[in-house]
Amino acid sequence: MPNRRRFAAAALALLALPTVGSAQDAMPSASQIERKLEAAPRVKIAPNKRVTVREFKQRPELRRMAPSIDIQSINFAFGSAEIPYSQYGKVENIATAVERLLRRRPDTRILIEGHTDAVGSDYSNLVLSERRAASLRQTLVREFGVPRHALETVGYGEDFLLVPTQNENWRNRRVTLRRVEDFLR
Repeated sequence: MPNRRRFAAAALALLALPTVGSAQDAMPSASQIERKLEAAPRVKIAPNKRVTVREFKQRPELRRMAPSIDIQSINFAFGSAEIPYSQYGKVENIATAVERLLRRRPDTRILIEGHTDAVGSDYSNLVLSERRAASLRQTLVREFGVPRHALETVGYGEDFLLVPTQNENWRNRRVTLRRVEDFLR
């Protein structure tokens, strides 16, 4: 009898665990994205300490202070920056959140960061991450009408891995959205 209970408990536990595929497919709702990006910055920056967009992109300590959310659910084909039409529902969540923020805060600026895993050369990962961030921006502007002026892009390649490994890991292949206007001149 105890063996059956253990077996049943183990089977239920396995069923309750998310699979890698379902974790990758989990897209935050527009409301979740909006709440994360609307949060106050971790530190208030004095006006005389604000920086240009270019400087912000190069300063990880400032980036960490900005409200942000990682989006790991937009699935790109291997080595591709094209956002397949099948992913547009996920992009629409981002567009809806950004549009809501812009209605309340017209000066909102979102930095779209592209990230890759550590497979491949540093250079190819940097270029791919930049292309993916630009592709998301282009899709948000062209397909969903988000104003171009509200979106900035940057690629970091494999510089900021969530999971420190030289192997393939889907968690590292992501886009991060950061609300940055509180840091800019």
